[in-house]
Parts: sequence; structure tokens; C-alpha cells
Amino acid sequence: PLGNTPVNPHAQPSHPPKKRFDNISSFGTGSLPSYGSKSPACRPLVAAGQSNSIFSTFFKQKRRLAVVIAAWTAINLVANAAYAQTSIVMASTTSTEQSGLFGHLLPEFKKASGIDIKVVALGTGQALDMARRGDADVVFVHDQAAEEKFVADGFSVKRLPVMYNDFVLIGPKADPAGTKGKDIVAALSKLSSANAAFVSRGDKSGTHAAELRYWKLADLAEKKGSGYKECGCGMGPALNMAASTNAYVLADRGTWLSFKNRADLAVLVEGDTRLFNQYGVMVVNPAKHAHAKAGEAQKFVDWVVSSAGQATIASYKIGGDQLFFPNAAK
Repeated sequence: PLGNTPVNPHAQPSHPPKKRFDNISSFGTGSLPSYGSKSPACRPLVAAGQSNSIFSTFFKQKRRLAVVIAAWTAINLVANAAYAQTSIVMASTTSTEQSGLFGHLLPEFKKASGIDIKVVALGTGQALDMARRGDADVVFVHDQAAEEKFVADGFSVKRLPVMYNDFVLIGPKADPAGTKGKDIVAALSKLSSANAAFVSRGDKSGTHAAELRYWKLADLAEKKGSGYKECGCGMGPALNMAASTNAYVLADRGTWLSFKNRADLAVLVEGDTRLFNQYGVMVVNPAKHAHAKAGEAQKFVDWVVSSAGQATIASYKIGGDQLFFPNAAK
């Protein structure tokens, strides 16, 4: 019997009895019976001739899906390769990095160009050495004499001025050496005479090069006093050392304005025209290093000296104080 109803052996059935699977024409191929409302008998889901068509459609859909996945993978690979091509390396100074300027400037350049810049912040001398080795695409530093030599040696075709600020002599508010004023040479003479504690960058940076020029102008290159110490460090660490030891230090104004751990330090000497601090930018010459991304680097140089780049530099302020002053057009 089918179901729970018994079969009368003497009755004449209107339909001959059927085996349970008579109507499943493709049993074993994955077809399932359909239970309709008009007939209690099992009916096939599809006819025997249709099963091949269903499998064919199924495999076509799988092939289409495989094509879509392959295309999407290819697009991602191309996108990643394009991203790699739009990333350049900049060798720059600790002052531009630690002052916070690049955190303000570079996102605006990326919006305008799609190019990402990876900054390696070093002293100017080390940044130029890095570019000489071919490990950077563009250089943004502040030692004009060293930059001009970099160009003369063929490592760049042209140096462009970008912006400036100034150096300041920082020291204890009490100023035990009596340096306060506008004359940097006179101030260093007093520091030497008093053997006052002085922290020098000592790292071939633009700030270190400027400091050495001032000692030379004071005719004290070899007579800096017993309190003179070189840290071989960036601007931020040098300021921290001066703060912790109550020492004097030469700093760029941008980093000083962004420096938080001032302790008992204050600006003591400023306003001397010799404290002028110019920054320049240069593309690494592909004739020296063929792998240098000169095209992308040139886009940054063109943008940073343009009205848009110069306005972005001018807009960077801390506590209402402007840290850098654009002068590319001068």
C-alpha cells in the first residue's frame, strides 16, 4: 500500500497500482519527486530530457562566476601596482616633521595629485646623503650651501626655494649667561666665557650647520666652552635635553612653537638677520639614479611652489602663530 490506506484485492482500481518510484524517470541523477494537489502519485520535477539542460546551465553559471572572480582579482592587482607607482620617498629634516608641517601639508598634496609621500626625517646632511645613494626621490631641506653643492655634483638639476622661518636661541628664563638680545654672535661669546651648558644637535643637520657658522662668526669654533655637548639627535630630543638640564640650545622656531615640554625654557635671542632659515626642495636626478621617480617627485615640487601649495604652508599655525612663511615666488 501507499500511505496508510489498505488495498482491496477484489476491487477494480481505476488506475493500475504503481511502484513508489515509477514516476521518477531520472532517479539517481539528483531529481526529486513533486507532490502536486491534483494527483497523489509522485511526479518528476523535470522531464528526463531536461536534466542535461539544467546541468549545462549550472556549469555555465559557475564559469561566469569564475570569470568575475578572476577579473576582480586582476583589477585589485592593477590597483595595487598603480598605488605602488604613486608613492614616492622624501628625504627631509626633523624640523619639518617634528613641527607638524608635513602632517598638514602632505594630505593636501595627496588630495590634489593622488600621490602618497613617505617621509624619512633626518638631519639635512643625512637627508642629502640618502638622496645621493638613490634612496629618495625628492629632498626638502634647509642648508642652502649644502643644497647648492648637491646640485653642482649633479644629484639634482635645480634647487627651488619654498619657505622660511628663523632660528632662535633658547635657554633658561633666568638666563645666567646674560645672552638675551638680538645678537647671536654676542650671545655665543657670553656662553663660551661662562662655560654655560649648551646642547648642540651634532648631527650634520641644517640647524647644526647654522650653529657652527655662528660659532665661526664669533671666532669661537674651537672655544665653545666646557659646557658644550653634542647629542647627535633631532631637534625635538635636543630641546628635551635642554629642558631637563636647564641648558641653552639653538632651535628653529617652527619646532619650538610645537614643542610642549618647555619646562623653564624661553626664547632669549631672536630677530638677528643672520638667524634667517631658508628651506629648499630638489628632485633627485634620474641621470644619477634611473629608478628615481622623477615624474612624481616633480609633481610635488610644482605643487609646493604653486599658489595652492604656498597657501597651504602659510595656513599652518599653532596657537595663532604661523610657523613657516612661503617665499617660492621671491
